[in-house]
Amino acid sequence: MTDLAQRYGPWAVIAGGSEGVGAAFAHQLADAGFNLLLIARNAATLAGVSAEITAAHTVHVRTAVIDLAADDMADKVAASTSDIDVGLLVYNAGAASGPQLVIDQSPDEIMRLIRLNTIGQTLLARHFGQSMAARGRGGIILLGSMGANAGCMQLAVYSAVKAYTLTFAEGLWAELHPLGIDVAALMIGRTRTPALERSEYGQDSGIPAAEPDDIARFALANLGAGPVLVPPELEAAFLALRAMPRRQAVETMTRALAPQTRR
Repeated sequence: MTDLAQRYGPWAVIAGGSEGVGAAFAHQLADAGFNLLLIARNAATLAGVSAEITAAHTVHVRTAVIDLAADDMADKVAASTSDIDVGLLVYNAGAASGPQLVIDQSPDEIMRLIRLNTIGQTLLARHFGQSMAARGRGGIILLGSMGANAGCMQLAVYSAVKAYTLTFAEGLWAELHPLGIDVAALMIGRTRTPALERSEYGQDSGIPAAEPDDIARFALANLGAGPVLVPPELEAAFLALRAMPRRQAVETMTRALAPQTRR
């Protein structure tokens, strides 16, 4: 990955960069020579990741405490990056909070998921895509989910917004790839992150969990192969779900997650 900074650099922005997959991206990009802007709500965890990276690397690391679901998020991110040349955006945000029927979710919970997974990534992709197009190169990674393949009981909103990520990345790739910009939706499954552990999905389900370092490494090694990146161990399931009649796909997804999605 030593050529990544030359190809995309010199700065990478990681939205949701304080833990889990976002922190894995941060460490690997610093190792590849990128300067970093890490964005998250939790100042303490951001400071921790920043300290780890600056202790091990000579790159510059900035942090910005910003709520990615806030109305003024895009303006704050733009202000935080106005003096740097951003060549890579990793939008790593929008994990499911836990299994719940739509009728039992609060409006605030629903709207937060929608803002994180649709509005936030769209506005940041637009903002950084403009400057990348002007420079003739860049990369955008949007964190997707296997849940995008079908609606699922007690994950209706989550699966819907992740379907947006998939389709948005495909269209964005069609627009920006001719301008020298690589775009990809990274379709992950169950991954061993603090967000998983905090949710009801953190309970032992018998479904193997991927490691954040492996996910980030796969994405960075294959970004140019977008618009959709599926880890090899998930590819068969991804293709099968996409090919199924919709009712069968919904029933299959719901059965697969049954231990986590019973009311």
